Amino acid sequence: MTDQPQSKIIEDNPIGKGLDAFYASFNLMCRDRRISRTSDALEQLAPKDLQNLALDLLLALQTLPASRLLRSKTCRKPIISDLSSLSSAIISGDFDLDRIKPLLNTALDNPDDTRIWAQVSDAVTESTPPPRPVAPFHKQTPWAHTTGSFANSSEYRQDVDPVLKSELGPLYIGVRRLRETYFGGVAGLATASETVFQKCVGGSNPLFGSEGWSEWPADAKEKDVLAWFGDLIPKLEAFAGDYNTTLISRRKLLAQPETPLLGSTGKRSMDIGFVNDNFTHDPKVEKDCRYRWSHVLVPGELKSNPSADVPSIARIDLATYAREVLSAQDTRRFVLGFTLCGSLMRIWAFDRLGGIASEQFDINKDGLQFVSTVLGFLWMTEEELGFDPTFMIANGQRFIEIKRNGSLTERFIIDEVIRRTRCIAGRATTCWKAHREGDPQKLFVIKDSWQYPERDEEGDMLREATGKDVVHVARYYHHETVQVGGMDDDVKSNIRKGLDITRATNYRPGRSGLTPSTSASAAGSRSNSTTAGVKRSSSQAGASLPPSSKRSCSVSSRKTSSDALPNRVHRRIILRDYGRPIYEASSRSALLAALEGCIEGHESLHKAGFLHRDISINNLMMNEDDNNSWSSFLIDLDLAVREQRDGTSGAQGRTGTRAFMAIGALLGEQHSFMHDLESFFWVLFWICIHYNGRGHHIRPTDFDQWNYESDDKLARSKKGEIDDEEDFLQNADKNFTLHYRPLIPWVNRLRKKVFPNGARWKRLEPELYSSMKKILHDARKDPEVLADG
Repeated sequence: MTDQPQSKIIEDNPIGKGLDAFYASFNLMCRDRRISRTSDALEQLAPKDLQNLALDLLLALQTLPASRLLRSKTCRKPIISDLSSLSSAIISGDFDLDRIKPLLNTALDNPDDTRIWAQVSDAVTESTPPPRPVAPFHKQTPWAHTTGSFANSSEYRQDVDPVLKSELGPLYIGVRRLRETYFGGVAGLATASETVFQKCVGGSNPLFGSEGWSEWPADAKEKDVLAWFGDLIPKLEAFAGDYNTTLISRRKLLAQPETPLLGSTGKRSMDIGFVNDNFTHDPKVEKDCRYRWSHVLVPGELKSNPSADVPSIARIDLATYAREVLSAQDTRRFVLGFTLCGSLMRIWAFDRLGGIASEQFDINKDGLQFVSTVLGFLWMTEEELGFDPTFMIANGQRFIEIKRNGSLTERFIIDEVIRRTRCIAGRATTCWKAHREGDPQKLFVIKDSWQYPERDEEGDMLREATGKDVVHVARYYHHETVQVGGMDDDVKSNIRKGLDITRATNYRPGRSGLTPSTSASAAGSRSNSTTAGVKRSSSQAGASLPPSSKRSCSVSSRKTSSDALPNRVHRRIILRDYGRPIYEASSRSALLAALEGCIEGHESLHKAGFLHRDISINNLMMNEDDNNSWSSFLIDLDLAVREQRDGTSGAQGRTGTRAFMAIGALLGEQHSFMHDLESFFWVLFWICIHYNGRGHHIRPTDFDQWNYESDDKLARSKKGEIDDEEDFLQNADKNFTLHYRPLIPWVNRLRKKVFPNGARWKRLEPELYSSMKKILHDARKDPEVLADG
């Protein structure tokens, strides 16, 4: 931190053109909304537009050198940390946007730098609480408000987009050599591109001349650009001749921006892209031949205005497409795409760390690069497009192969996808039902996820738990780091092939010291390095719950480089237990029995020294068939921690799936087994509202907003549900589905145990395990519960 006067820092580090992207975003909004760019323009913008505009400004300010040198009023840390916290508050949706308008107006008035930074200081001082201690990023629990944590969400764009921005963190643009990294290995591409482009510029009526591409629409309106693309692609294919016809014959340009693609939770259409044209081989294709997101190989986004290449416009739209593609294609490791704003093009790559983009180029000035890009997208192999080559096909069956304990190769046949997390950045967990070749009766589960390499491996913890005879927890069979191209499959070295993100045009030191999933919220996270992870002895059973950390400007004494770049490693686990989520229970009694078994599993895991920390409807499984699996069991130890460990683990309170997180965890308490037990209550509560038996999900409910609310607002919402018995019973009668209404008195009894006198437990109470299990056991004897259910 510099000791220079603030005025000197501002003078030596001028804003210059640093806010140009923000100004372009504002001008584009005003034009699209037909709003005059006047002093009251902000008052005419919709809240969502105002939110996006504020985020654009804060992101631009964070890229300025002065933001890392000017001191915060709340702490002797650079003001960039306050800007990050303010961004997180705005993303939460529980923020009074009127409080950011003075800063927006000051920036739009374009005064001198001193006035802008003075207003920044006032805005963050008013809106941002003093920061709390933060563990080094590789020690932190990967907490974030991400799109992968939605439960039963209708996924409307106005709800998803702000969360997706938070999930992605900084989208790095102008990454040098990105195009060479992803296109350099395409067989014959360089030679073919030169040949094709020479044909484009030759002849009496060339396709490409001194002014660029012939027939290019000057105003770049979407409809005209789509028509131009549709006319040009076949000509480029014809010029390519015999270079590579195999893949071209199976791929085509899709330009149907008004037609939603099938296979997404919300209705989503895509401007333009390249798709796998194999309708005749896809039994899921509808009679009207509408494409699905599973057909999309390369998504694209068109904007007529070159100024639209900003985070809240073209980039977030393309990211939305990439999320749909990754969600629909269960073996996709990353997605390549492109934006075309006017005639300015970028190539994008979205992976489990976020999104990166090439340097911008004008297709009317660099026709060869455009030809090479189009042919590259048409000719790339599936592996080059991001598909996992460790999934193979033979005799119409998909399979993987492993070597376990140095033995012979074992082949696992993939039966079906069980789960695919809908996100871009993050763990992106995918699970498949599988069986060993030749033994279809014994079922296994294959789980892939992308983990921080610094964290304990889930496979090691599961193997240890299985060795300790933990009950009602998925049992270990095998785990490994996935190998692609003869090396460990990770993002930095294998997918991005060592691309130097620090050379991106918008990279700023200090922004990447936190992972993308924590960058927006880490400044406000709570941790307590002196008590984190200390296991309490039996003599402490009645002790108070660990308090949240007090606000302080101190940081962990364990230093880490602020420029340390995060990474994620592709890991695979094979489990010996197969089941379905408990919300698919065949009866009310079966649901209660499964929940009881899962609570017993949590207790057994806790006694073995592990804390789960992510109790949710997708992590509680049951098996009503006899196939050598537990009748009910816990899965997913991704966020689990060993309760006896040295130093800080980053086990701050806000851990888990939002809809099921304990109130205390939302408020920042250090996570304990009591928070997980409360989460079991919220799982049952949620199922009774959102399902009508056998996994049948009803229409969206008011509780869907729990996916998007800020921590404090969600905590208040949950308190309001449980603090008064009469209100709880009335609300349950109103909101529980007909199938689960007989459980109301039993869920109320559970409420009274989990929330004595309508309040949270203030001490650790191991007896709560047996109390909850007894209520669930007794409920299964109730004639009302047993009747037709």
